[in-house]
Amino acid sequence: MTPPVVALVIFIATFAVATLRKVHTGILMFAVAAGVGLFLAGMPLDDVVAGFPLNLLVLLVGVTYFFAIAQVNGTIDRLVEFTVARVGTNAFLLPILFFVLTAGIAAMGSPLAGLVMAPVGMPIARKHRVDPMLMGLAIGGGISSGAFAPTSLFGIVTVSTAESAGVDLNPLVLFAIAAGTNIVLLAVAYVLFGGRALSRRRFVPADFTREFSEESSEHRPAGAGDDGAIPVNASGSAADGVRVLAESRPVASPQRMQVVHLVTLGLMVALIGTVILLALLGLDPDIGVLAFVFASVLMLIDPPSGRAAVSKIDWSTVLLVGGIITFVSVMQEMGAVDLLGDAAAEIGAPLVSAFVLCVLAGLISAFASTTGMLAALVPIAIPLVANGGVAGWAIIAALAVCASIVDVSPFSTVGAAVVATADESDRARVTRLLARWGLSMVIIGPVLLVGLLVLPTSL
Repeated sequence: MTPPVVALVIFIATFAVATLRKVHTGILMFAVAAGVGLFLAGMPLDDVVAGFPLNLLVLLVGVTYFFAIAQVNGTIDRLVEFTVARVGTNAFLLPILFFVLTAGIAAMGSPLAGLVMAPVGMPIARKHRVDPMLMGLAIGGGISSGAFAPTSLFGIVTVSTAESAGVDLNPLVLFAIAAGTNIVLLAVAYVLFGGRALSRRRFVPADFTREFSEESSEHRPAGAGDDGAIPVNASGSAADGVRVLAESRPVASPQRMQVVHLVTLGLMVALIGTVILLALLGLDPDIGVLAFVFASVLMLIDPPSGRAAVSKIDWSTVLLVGGIITFVSVMQEMGAVDLLGDAAAEIGAPLVSAFVLCVLAGLISAFASTTGMLAALVPIAIPLVANGGVAGWAIIAALAVCASIVDVSPFSTVGAAVVATADESDRARVTRLLARWGLSMVIIGPVLLVGLLVLPTSL
């Protein structure tokens, strides 16, 4: 075998070993990348280390730190309580509410932070006879939507990786594609899982908050600790190495927001608004630097929360993405990535090649790290773009969203959390249906996204 092929085999084997041994994928990837670069590619060690994406480190650390302060000082809890208390009395709106709330939380740096809504939403769904599949898919779709916001992990990784390969991908366009796809899927879920019947069902907001308070401790995720936290696999093989606190807090009547909460909320809006404004003006906002600036202001206003939030910085994901991208950069230097892209292009039709890559992204991501797939597969699509026939932004956006919408399968962290927080009597059915839904997305996602994004740009 040629050195590029050997490097590809080692890359796949490293993924497999990290998953089977349940060790941190990023750390193992970085160590093996150093060995491959030195002894197989003949690269200086400085060149290997230069492949570590420092720009991603600034982005992820800045964004996760800023929103961690908002979590620690209670602003996010107040926001959720305030919104839930004002949803009205129509049960039809409950899954939509949790979709929007989960998307908002997932947009705050760490997508899996949206899992805090699972222990809240699933018991509420049972109490008000909302099909647990509908609520679970609403929460999963919210995570997939918010994850591609310019301020969240999947959006940051996809756009940064695309830009490093010379492909211009607008972060707002990527976010809109992800949100639009998941809204369509939520509408389908409403049709399949009793959404129309919910329009005639009413509830009293005060009742459901009280009912949830009484039962929250009974519906913690399986394996959760006393604080309701879901243990996360440090390997990054489904949990993406993100530390998630899915706390089963009672949704009591909303407390009044204090000054610190209002200031934090204002800074959150200011950060998101600044990013959107600069993007609309055609500028290239550095979200990481902006997050550090706003976090510094918030830290000075609320020093205790600033100190406590340091431990919540998402170092695990920084290492996961950094290790994978470092290995990919070594393979790019060796020509292994071009080899894969050329192999996909040799299939013949660019559309077929794009479809195959999207299917692979969804299939692998259903069982492994979505973040890892984004970091590894986006560069592989670049040679296909370079050969012409398809628009770079379209295929990368399709690839990224296809890797995300399968995460509701019970083999992934999102789907597992939905199953764990469902009522015990519903778990077998929910597991079976989530498996069918998630695996069907392996084909439906590429058909939908390649058909709507890649096909029109290739005509």
